[in-house]
Amino acid sequence: MHNIMIPTEKARRCADAIRIISAEAVDRANSGHPGLPMGAADCAAALWGNFLEFNPEDPRWPNRDRFILSAGHGSMLLYSLLHLFGYDLSMDEIKNFRQWGSKTPGHPEFSHTVGVEVTTGPLGQGFANGVGFGLAARMAAERFNTPDFKPINHHVYALCGDGCLQEGISYEAAALAGHLKLGNLIYIYDSNSITIEGKTDLAWSEDVEGRFTSCGWHVQKIDGHDNDQIVAAIAAAKGETGKPSIIIATTHIAYGSPAKQGSSGAHGSPLGIDEIIATRKNLDWDVPPFVVPEDVQATCQQRVDKLKLRYASWQRGFDSWRTVNPEKAKLWDAMWHRQLPENLTEELLASVAGKDGATRTLSGTVLQKVAELIPSLVGGSADLSPSNNSDIKGSTSVQADNFAGRNLHFGIREHAMGAVINGMALYGCFIPYGATFLVFADYCRPAVRLSALMGQQAIYIFTHDSFFVGEDGPTHQPIEHVASLRLIPGLQVIRPADGVETALAWQAALQYAGPTALILTRQKLPMINRPASFTPDDVLKGGYVVSSPAAAPQVVIMASGSEVHVAMEAAASLASQGIAARIVSVPCLERFLAQSAEYRNEVLPADVPRVSFEAGRGMPWGSLIGCDGLFIGIEHFGASAPDKVLAEQFGFTAQQVAERIATFLK
Repeated sequence: MHNIMIPTEKARRCADAIRIISAEAVDRANSGHPGLPMGAADCAAALWGNFLEFNPEDPRWPNRDRFILSAGHGSMLLYSLLHLFGYDLSMDEIKNFRQWGSKTPGHPEFSHTVGVEVTTGPLGQGFANGVGFGLAARMAAERFNTPDFKPINHHVYALCGDGCLQEGISYEAAALAGHLKLGNLIYIYDSNSITIEGKTDLAWSEDVEGRFTSCGWHVQKIDGHDNDQIVAAIAAAKGETGKPSIIIATTHIAYGSPAKQGSSGAHGSPLGIDEIIATRKNLDWDVPPFVVPEDVQATCQQRVDKLKLRYASWQRGFDSWRTVNPEKAKLWDAMWHRQLPENLTEELLASVAGKDGATRTLSGTVLQKVAELIPSLVGGSADLSPSNNSDIKGSTSVQADNFAGRNLHFGIREHAMGAVINGMALYGCFIPYGATFLVFADYCRPAVRLSALMGQQAIYIFTHDSFFVGEDGPTHQPIEHVASLRLIPGLQVIRPADGVETALAWQAALQYAGPTALILTRQKLPMINRPASFTPDDVLKGGYVVSSPAAAPQVVIMASGSEVHVAMEAAASLASQGIAARIVSVPCLERFLAQSAEYRNEVLPADVPRVSFEAGRGMPWGSLIGCDGLFIGIEHFGASAPDKVLAEQFGFTAQQVAERIATFLK
C-alpha cells in the first residue's frame, strides 16, 4: 500500500490553492486558460503530493519522475505546482504570467522555466513526447540497472485533455506505447467534455476507454475530484508494470467557480474579478491575492523534505554503484554527456573513402561508424529502413521484450516518430534519429518545428529528396520540402553532394545543439573532385569553392546535393564557350549564411553574376543570388517517369543548365 503523504483535507487545500492562484494570474494578465488548472487541480495535488519523485534543488536529476503537461494551455497548473513545491519560481513570476521577460509564458517552454520538462501547447505533442520519455527510460534502465542498484526506475506522468486525444498524433503514440508495453507511463486524462466551441459531443463521441484498451493500455475511470479515487488509481497504475496506464478522470472545467464551472467560457478567458470573488467565497478562501496559506506551505514543504531524503538515498546508492560497476559508470558518462571521439572527422571520412553512390546509401555506411563510436546513438524509421538505410547493423530491434537494442520501429507513424525522438532527446542519455522519405516531412513537421524551438538534438534522415525519385510520381516527389524546412529557425538542413559531404553532414549533426535534417538522394551520385586546398572545415562552413578557373570567374554557380556534379559538368560546357565559372557547393545554407561576411565574400566575389541550382523551389536562395541572380530549379509538381527522362523534361541536364546560364549572361 502506498504511503500517503497528504490526506484528503490537506490535498483539497492544496488543490484550492492551485485554483485560486491560477484564476488570479489569468485575471491579472487578462489572458489565459483558467478552466483546466481549476478542474485538474485535485488530480495534480494528489499526484505531486503523494507520488511524484523529484528534488526542486536538482531539477535535472536523472532518476526524477517526469511530469508532462500535454494540455499546455493550462500552464498555470504547472506554474502553481512548481511554486508550491519549492522550485525556483517566485510569486512575482506568477504575477507576471504571460508578460514580457517572465518565467511564466502562456504555454510551458523547456529551458525557459525551471521544472518544465518539455515545451507543450500544440495539442497531442506532449502526449507523444511522453512515450519518447518512457521509451528512453526503459532503454536506459536496461543498460544501467543491476541487481544491487537501479539508477533508473522512475515513472513518466502526463496530464492530457480532450484536445490532446482528439489530435491524431495521440493515437499514433498510444498505439506504439501499447505495443512496447511501456509500463512506466501513467497518464491522467482530464475529461471535462469541454472545448473552445462548447461541449465535446459537437464533434466527438468516441469510446476512449475502448480505444486505449484496444491499444494495450491499462484503463481506469474515476471521479477526478475525489482524492481517494485519484490516489487509488495512481497507486494501481504504478502496480501495473506490463502496460502503460491511463486514468480517465471525469472533471468539471473551472471547478469551484459558481457561474463558470462546466462552461466553455472558462476554457480560454479570464473569470473576471467578480467571479474570482465569488469563487473565493465558494471555496472558503480568505487569504489575500497571490498569497499561499501557511498550512498549504507547510504541507508542500513536508512533502519536499521527505523527497530530499529519498534523493539523498539514491545518491548514496548511485555512488556505490559507480564504484562496483566501473564499466557501466564509464558508459553512463559517455551516454549522458553524449561524448564524441576526438578523431570523429577522420573516422567518418574513412568510412566512405573512395566510395560513390546514393547519399542515402553513403549515409547508411556513415551511420554504422557513428553507432560504433557513439553509444548514445539510437533510432529508426517510419517503416522505411531498407529504403532509408537507417538500421544499425549488428544491433537488435527494440521491442517489449528487448530494450537493449538500438533499432527503433515507429511503424507508419511519422508524426509520432518526430515527437517520440523529441521526447528521447529531452530525456537525455540518447542521441535519437528518425527516418522517412522527404515528402513525408509534412507528416512530422509540427514535431520538427518543436525540435528547433526546444533546441533538441534530434536527427531527421529524409531520403528520396527530389523529383529524381522518378516513377513514383508527384505524390512522392518533394518539390517544396527543402525550402520549407529551411524556413524553420534553428533547424540545420544539410543536403550533401557525395560521400565526403555526407560524412561531414553527420559530424555537423552530432556536434550541433539542435535538430538536423539530412536531405539524401535515392539516385547514385559520383564522387566530387575537390581542389588540393580542400579541408573538411570547408564543408562544415556550409558553403565552399569546389572548383574555380585560374582567371577571375565570370559567373558563380551554387548548387547542393545531386546538382553539384551537374553544375560541374555545365561549367565544363561553359568553359568550351569561353565562359569561366566557379562552382560552389552549398550543402547547408544556414551554416553558410552564419559565416563571416569576409568568408562569404571570398566564396562569392562581389560584382560576379550568381546562379543557384537545386532540384526544388528557389525562394531560400534569394539571400545569396540577390534580385539580379538566376535560379535554376523547379517551381511546379513533378511527374511519373524515369529520372533521366525527368531531368531532360525539366531542364536539369548539364547541357540545358549551361545553355540557360549562357543566355543569362548575355
